[in-house]
Amino acid sequence: MKYQKQTTEILERLNKTILGKEQTIRLLFMSLLSGGHVLLEDVPGTGKTTLANALSKVLDLSFGRIQFTPDTLPSDVTGVSVYHMEKGEFSYRQGPIMNQLVLADEINRTSPKTQASLLEAMAEEQVSVDGTIYPLPQPFMVIATQNPIDFLGTYQLPEAQLDRFFMRLSLGYPDKEHELLMAHNYINNINQDKMPCLADADTLMAMKAEAASVTIHPDILKYIVSVTEATRENENLSLGASPRATLALIRASQSCAYLYGRSYVIPDDVQEVLYPVLCHRMVVSVEARMKKLGSDTVLREILRHIPVPVITKEALCGSAG
Repeated sequence: MKYQKQTTEILERLNKTILGKEQTIRLLFMSLLSGGHVLLEDVPGTGKTTLANALSKVLDLSFGRIQFTPDTLPSDVTGVSVYHMEKGEFSYRQGPIMNQLVLADEINRTSPKTQASLLEAMAEEQVSVDGTIYPLPQPFMVIATQNPIDFLGTYQLPEAQLDRFFMRLSLGYPDKEHELLMAHNYINNINQDKMPCLADADTLMAMKAEAASVTIHPDILKYIVSVTEATRENENLSLGASPRATLALIRASQSCAYLYGRSYVIPDDVQEVLYPVLCHRMVVSVEARMKKLGSDTVLREILRHIPVPVITKEALCGSAG
């Protein structure tokens, strides 16, 4: 495929900005290729905002940032209609959501009403202001950051909104080796220059189309459906993965294969994306929480009982045409 090699250059450049987080950056780029939105959940100061800003620069995407606070209003997200007395008419003043890459910083610090203002944009790629619909620019992606739920002054995101996020990721603290390297680079002003632009919106749209064309074997599709169905029947979960989660797993697996330079999905691709795609969509039951079980633990137990399909390379290559 034409643009697969270019994705390697983009990932390498991003890995120079956020050190030691190659897997998280890869998953974030998979989400972008899949047309999905990402929830970055972590403590402050781990590089969430830096990563989002770097991604917009390396792909030459318009960038908007919303700093959520308890008094942030929905109109601060979507924009407002302003009346011009000279013209005797209203005109739309765009909000920060009208950008290709939007950073919703500390989304769980604002009220549920304002959180909900993102739903239409994330689901429909449009916003409604005073009855008028405005389409969002393409490509479009929301990267929302979130501090841990038990921090003071935060509002837990509702399940309906969590399900809108393609993946939930966490950068975490760097290991000692990479933190020392980060400190060295900071002191010596290394890698502090302007982020080079390695692609543009048109190239990214072409990459997304190529990723969506990656072939997935019927047996792998059956495996994905078996996993999501099993989450709905598990006694430790009060809410299993939605049909949207099934589609997200399929698209994420295709994007994963694409980044590895293949035109077909293998079972390992599915295994790589299962946890970031599913865990935040599953609600652990009260009884399971009392046993200190998390969604990742429950999913791990579910996967133990579902056999991974064994497919020959010839069959996979054949399915890719």
